[in-house]
Amino acid sequence: MPAFSSVLLRRTMRREKGHSPGPWTSVPSAVTVPSMYRDFSAPGRSTAYSTEAMAATSSPQATLAAIDVLRAGGNAVDAAITASAVLCITEPHMTGIGGDCFAILATPEGKVLGLNGSGRSAFAATPEWLRGEGLTRIDPHSPHAVTVPGAVDAWDELLRAHGTWSLARCLAPAIALAERGVPTLPRVARDWPGHYALLTASEGGRRHYLRNGHCPAEGDVMAYPALAETLRAIAAGGRDAFYTGAIAADMVGTLQARGSLLTREDFAAAQSDWVKPVSTTYDGQRIHEIPPSGQGLTVLIALNILSCFGLKHLDPAGPQRRHLEIEALKRAWVLRNRYIADPAQAHVPVEDLLSAATARRLAATIDQNKASDIRVTLPPSDTVYLSVVDKKRLCVSFINSIYWGFGSGIITERTGITLQNRGAGFSCDPGHPNVIAPAKRPLHTIIPALATRDGRPDMVFGVMGGDFQPMGHVNMVVNRYTCGMDPQAALDLPRCVPTDGLVEVETAMPVTVQNDLTAMGHRVVTTEEPLGGGQIIAIDHGRGLLIGGSDPRKDGFALGL
Repeated sequence: MPAFSSVLLRRTMRREKGHSPGPWTSVPSAVTVPSMYRDFSAPGRSTAYSTEAMAATSSPQATLAAIDVLRAGGNAVDAAITASAVLCITEPHMTGIGGDCFAILATPEGKVLGLNGSGRSAFAATPEWLRGEGLTRIDPHSPHAVTVPGAVDAWDELLRAHGTWSLARCLAPAIALAERGVPTLPRVARDWPGHYALLTASEGGRRHYLRNGHCPAEGDVMAYPALAETLRAIAAGGRDAFYTGAIAADMVGTLQARGSLLTREDFAAAQSDWVKPVSTTYDGQRIHEIPPSGQGLTVLIALNILSCFGLKHLDPAGPQRRHLEIEALKRAWVLRNRYIADPAQAHVPVEDLLSAATARRLAATIDQNKASDIRVTLPPSDTVYLSVVDKKRLCVSFINSIYWGFGSGIITERTGITLQNRGAGFSCDPGHPNVIAPAKRPLHTIIPALATRDGRPDMVFGVMGGDFQPMGHVNMVVNRYTCGMDPQAALDLPRCVPTDGLVEVETAMPVTVQNDLTAMGHRVVTTEEPLGGGQIIAIDHGRGLLIGGSDPRKDGFALGL
């Protein structure tokens, strides 16, 4: 497939902004006259290339830690766990050991595996409790929003099943960084003040995540001695030190003091599950997502709808393509909210949702020139995503999260753990499949993804940003496979997403495109908040290359050996 390079992307965007027309009026013309180079006179970054191994993360320290592991002989799983632990230190508002993780692995032969490392609600979260509380929603900052953290168990399970290093060895770089401190990165410094009120509301927040009562400025060195000690205890005692020892006692005591139902028994019962990814075919590639309780089905439903139209004839940066993606996502979102739940406690009709008949039925409701009034709502959230491929072409698509910024805002004073608020994803409607119930997983937003072609891994990708993620995945797949963009160009393209009856667009979206979407009936608003932040590693088996991109909306980069 010819590469749609950054220079072509920028020329298309310039034309959309009102510059003199160029020859690139559609994807076919752009792809048939590809440029060998990006536009080096414009701001941006080059696509990364490597022959041996590659890692792409949102933090320089995490990418380098992963590369150090790969250089030292570790495999992609070892590198992913190491990088994830480092991200808990460099982006503590986004991720932590008090959260969850999901992973998709692909072997060099193309076998695709999934791990659901999300935690569950309390055994005591019964229908009787729900009726007695009279809840209509679960407040994201209440103790009832905290579910048992699944990440540490998932890291341990991944290493036992497919890694070559111990958990202790993988945690060592994060422990060192937590002890000596890390400079606050630009994007992290930008985000932190938005959580100031939440942090000041708890002693744990004030103690561990503020400097003399203030948020750190860009470049300020932040150390986390309590978290370093906690990680050291996990390194010495394994995952059980987190779920059954003094660390668990500290988390449970912190939560129960605020009225949580979670107990030591709930923590001791934590267990990740290997799952079979769900998938669909798009433009000749097989796109794999984590099945429910994750929201990956949303991506696949939207891609199936888009397949009914075919987008190759559309301008990749133009309004018609954006309109179809918005409308496809809206319809997929309705099904997401109606059906996705923990499959251990509710029936999710996966086969029907992914059927060609469902796609055709939904596509038929889309007016190609007019916005629908379907309303979707995307709450805020924070996450980290990373991609790793090693020299044997073991691929890891990995995501770790505490959901909203600094999670629930409940941070343990002694152990320095930020507890997630994934329980806010539950419904309080007794008749809904996603209603909170004993030892149940909530509908989950974080979704790693992976594409295969002809039975072999082709692209390891994902995007952080909570409920934005389905739209982000659709963007990446269409950019790469329909528009032929290289991984970096696929990440650079300005983004949009429907929410609350509006269409939020990034400020880089050409004004002409915004105006055309408005003319179609979309209520367009620009957002200063970047939409998501992704990583891509594509595999060129013919040339023996790894091709990486890292989102400019974050602080990291892709790097190879």
